[in-house]
Amino acid sequence: MTERLLVEIDHVAIAVKDLDAAIEWYALALGAEVAHRERVEHDGVEEVLVKVAESYVQLVSPTREDSPVAKFLATRGEGLHHIAYRVADCAEALEAVKRAGVRVIDEAPRPGSRGTMIAFLHPKSSFGTLVELVQEGARSPG
Repeated sequence: MTERLLVEIDHVAIAVKDLDAAIEWYALALGAEVAHRERVEHDGVEEVLVKVAESYVQLVSPTREDSPVAKFLATRGEGLHHIAYRVADCAEALEAVKRAGVRVIDEAPRPGSRGTMIAFLHPKSSFGTLVELVQEGARSPG
């Protein structure tokens, strides 16, 4: 059995076609405010984080047609994209899940938004759900 790796839920990601429309809906319908907005060029997305307690709802929209989120929207439409769990050490957590036989998308942690290190696990290994591991404060934002 793998040691307990999950610290808490970091975010739940929702893929949207129109980021500004989604922000407006969250503000009007739920009174939610944007805590962070960032364009992540290497993933071809723009994201917004809406703070909910110690976690976030991430609204994510593609910035180019070949991004994984654009492909997701084309095949599945808008909706739940992935769940992200906070871990103390992304590299250690990734190695532990690989030892447990989990299929991964990222063989090594990589920079994420807001100064994090991240790694994705393949949905075929996690009951159809794309899972992201997130380590906060792992690098300087930039």
